[in-house]
Amino acid sequence: MKQRYCNPFTDFGFKKLFGEEAHKDLLIDFLNALLPEKHRIRNLEYTKNEATGTTQLDRKAVFDIACTGENGERFIVELQKAKQNFFKDRSVFYATFPIREQAERGELWDFELAAVYCIGILDFVFDEDRNNADYLHFVQLKNQHNAVFYDKLTFVYLEMPKFTKPETALVTQTDKWLYFIRHVSRLDGIPTALQERIFEAAFQAAEIAQFNQGEAREYEASLKYYRDMQNVMNTAIQEAAAKAHDAGIEKGLEKGRAEKRQREEEIARRLKDTNLPVREIAQITGLTEEEIERL
Repeated sequence: MKQRYCNPFTDFGFKKLFGEEAHKDLLIDFLNALLPEKHRIRNLEYTKNEATGTTQLDRKAVFDIACTGENGERFIVELQKAKQNFFKDRSVFYATFPIREQAERGELWDFELAAVYCIGILDFVFDEDRNNADYLHFVQLKNQHNAVFYDKLTFVYLEMPKFTKPETALVTQTDKWLYFIRHVSRLDGIPTALQERIFEAAFQAAEIAQFNQGEAREYEASLKYYRDMQNVMNTAIQEAAAKAHDAGIEKGLEKGRAEKRQREEEIARRLKDTNLPVREIAQITGLTEEEIERL
């Protein structure tokens, strides 16, 4: 059956729902479902999604969505479709940009910073949390007594494959948004639990029949890329599992590292065949751009 609503895990679908001025209220409601009471926002402003360092030689950061709250809070919202070896490192790196951009020119700045939130919507599960049922991770800097040392830098990770609540179990606004994000592309109407104004607007924004010709073509291309990536990753996982089964218990760390490297290179080769930018392949596989170019 042809989809009625777009897939939020595609680049186009995600930005259509949460990255457009016309649908800003959707992003505000989604963020407020995740934020503590003191940082709830009534309005926000989209900012450029590319940040640069202090010199031309510094690396750039390209965010999916970047915005600023009415009290100066900075938000980075990232959708990660495929497992990335160093996604947490990437989050910390990205957080440095909205922190540094707050530095005021001149000598009178007292170093007061507005809160920074980095939110990752993940279509995968962290290896270290595979046996942990928690799908929402709220991370702040703490001291040796497990007390919050600094509450203005927060990382929120949503491991979407772990969210398995049925419609009848949805209680909080966070539950409802995660259910919407995970299931909307497979629905043919608005479920009873989501029949409220904000989700009616979300379903309307996601309705493919409302896209113009250009948007429809862009969505189809984005959906094809998403499906190609999923197929590549699933095939690589299946092949790795088959090899592990045939080989039995791995013999030594060196052999394990070599096989891991081979899998990363095979994934990189297949992703190159989909014309994915080398920079994104590097983020997914952990290989350097130079190593990928040589494949």
